[in-house]
Amino acid sequence: MSLLVVGLSHRSAPVSVLERAALEPQARGKLLQDAVGAEPVAEAAVLSTCNRIELYADVEKFHAGVADLSTLLAQHSGVGLEELTPYLYVHYEDRAVHHLFSVACGLDSMVVGEGQILGQIKDALALAQELHTAGRLLNDLFQQGLRVGKRAHSETGIDKAGQSLVTFGLEQLAAGSASVEEWAYGKRALVVGAGSMSSLAAATLARAGVAELVIVNRTLARAERLSAALADERGDADFVRALPMDGVHEALGAADVVVSCTGAAGVVLTTEAVQSAVGRAERPRAAGLSVLDLAMPRDVDAGVHRIEGVRLVDIESLAEAEADAPMAADVEAVRAIVAEEVAAFGAAQRAATITPTVVALRTMAADVVAVELARLEGRLHGMDDKLRAEVTQTVRRVVDKLLHAPTVRVKQLAGEPGGAGYADALRELFDLDPQAVAAVSNPEQERP
Repeated sequence: MSLLVVGLSHRSAPVSVLERAALEPQARGKLLQDAVGAEPVAEAAVLSTCNRIELYADVEKFHAGVADLSTLLAQHSGVGLEELTPYLYVHYEDRAVHHLFSVACGLDSMVVGEGQILGQIKDALALAQELHTAGRLLNDLFQQGLRVGKRAHSETGIDKAGQSLVTFGLEQLAAGSASVEEWAYGKRALVVGAGSMSSLAAATLARAGVAELVIVNRTLARAERLSAALADERGDADFVRALPMDGVHEALGAADVVVSCTGAAGVVLTTEAVQSAVGRAERPRAAGLSVLDLAMPRDVDAGVHRIEGVRLVDIESLAEAEADAPMAADVEAVRAIVAEEVAAFGAAQRAATITPTVVALRTMAADVVAVELARLEGRLHGMDDKLRAEVTQTVRRVVDKLLHAPTVRVKQLAGEPGGAGYADALRELFDLDPQAVAAVSNPEQERP
């Protein structure tokens, strides 16, 4: 296993750098294709969220892999390599596994324990599978990461240790109120975007009892599907409506609460647009306009926070508000799960490396049995079918019994730390053809 992770997150880089380095969806595919085209890289997957960009790869050489992955991240993010390098972190082999499992459990999230990261990991794996950049290692890693994350949420109270980024952001806007529900009840809300984060925000506000909800999206059909689902859930078709993106300024003038997360490359709500909306508000706002920007790069111009009567909460202010030590017992329980799963994953990967050698050994033994039985039959022409079947079964049973204990034991030993050499020893002891072993590992190479 030569797993390598190179990336940056809210823990290693300022939001201003993360914002500039953010990858648009189409850029992620190109990054993966360029990554597997690099000489030391065999597999690649990219995990890109609002507060992290990480490139996972199976590499032949560590130093060459770090250099190539760092260069690719710089090229595709648009941030120069010299500027980006101080903010990059590198994890290798077991530490890389530990990192992904910790991320999957929400231990490395801006809000500890948030569960949205599982969906983002699932999306990262799906993209790598679609583009055929994920092989056995990354498929195993990400699928196991998803299982570890689900286990952490089901076996501990880590869900209560933090909230989703949406809930956390709304709580910052609602500071001083007893709850988000109390704060949001009866307000008029605008949600810009209809992706996973925006959909969660819309659902949260709908359940909190907002009086009106407008969903604006570049693709009107997606906004309409979301609004229809929320109307069905609440049993009220009149409180929610969908608009195309060109209706955002109209809706802004009537809103008390705005949540935006579009994934657009540029600013969606400018300072001038928000200032104009505040000036032509349909009725006075006792509490002003509350704006939550969950996009990376940002949807809302940073200058909005200087407008009187407007409160802006964005990724940067959420990072400053983070409390990283809630429910320490649950966090420690999740860390124990991660450590256990990392050890299990490493053992399974090490054991898997010897499987082709064991298969090649059993194949060689079967070939020897077949040759010897053919020679025996040539000498004993009078064997009837019953005797031939009995002799064949006996010889095969003897060989299977002789191989069973050593092959089971060698798999166990290979799964232990330092067990990588057992496959080589087995090949040497039985004089196995390296090409025969390789054919088991890569059967497609044998096809004409």
